[in-house]
Amino acid sequence: MILTGIVTRGVGGLFTISLDSEYNGKKTIDARAKGAFKHDKKTLLAGDRVEVDINENGEPYISKICERKSALIRPPLANLDVLFIVISCVRPAPVLETIDKLICIAETKHIEPVIVITKADLDDEFAQKCANIYKKCGFEVFVTSSEDGRGREELLEYLRRTGKKDTIYAFSGASGAGKSTFINSLFPSLTLETGELSHKLERGKNTTRTTELFSLDDLLGKQDSGYLADTPGFSLIDFERFDFFELEELFASFREFRKSEGECRYTKCSHTKEQGCDVLARVETGEIPKSRHNSYVSLYNTLKQKPKWKKQ
Repeated sequence: MILTGIVTRGVGGLFTISLDSEYNGKKTIDARAKGAFKHDKKTLLAGDRVEVDINENGEPYISKICERKSALIRPPLANLDVLFIVISCVRPAPVLETIDKLICIAETKHIEPVIVITKADLDDEFAQKCANIYKKCGFEVFVTSSEDGRGREELLEYLRRTGKKDTIYAFSGASGAGKSTFINSLFPSLTLETGELSHKLERGKNTTRTTELFSLDDLLGKQDSGYLADTPGFSLIDFERFDFFELEELFASFREFRKSEGECRYTKCSHTKEQGCDVLARVETGEIPKSRHNSYVSLYNTLKQKPKWKKQ
């Protein structure tokens, strides 16, 4: 017998799978992966769609990992569809280049970046200024506050509108940006569930947090809404240590630049300082935000200096 479903958690080699159809009256099943995965150097990730075989003794084991749409190593997560990038207005003050790095990674992995600006009640003027930068570039932006509730219903409606059976969402951002507070304001019941999970896994100072998926069906009151990923590793990004993508992919990862493709005077334009560069011309007119181009130049210089042999 073969069952299908999506991996929602993995601890100590035991994986929890949310099944497409019930088995013995259960919606989830725990199973180990077949030994061949280790031999083939395949690593199961939360978010993987899998096939589960039930052997003659009635014991389940994962026999196949289906083709992935995307895969991230840090955090370990497969098939992520939407990455909510959380920006705090104050405490900590946002570093836009870090935000733009996250956007670039998402774009190259074919993951939709969505900007969430938190703590807007503390600095509404900055919140709107920041929102305008990313709206101008074609991103969905939510200006929010856990204190006064602004943006909450709009974001919940976005989840209801875009969520499908296997859609996976994750929140990212610097420590202190208000991710947990905002998520708990969206889904108050997750506070208790997350606390219970932490106790069950005995997470401590030296315990590596795992990525886990929570079903959004009950949280949103809508069937086949997808999953929310609780991920530990989206706070720090180092382009010099991790090969998220190559220099050749950088231009396309800035979606507002794409209109300039083939429009520059020089065919090998780096879009950093050349005369006749269409990107620079659009920066001058304000069509492309200056902060975004500054991030591009910084990333370009970092990736240009990185040795090709340097791997993850």
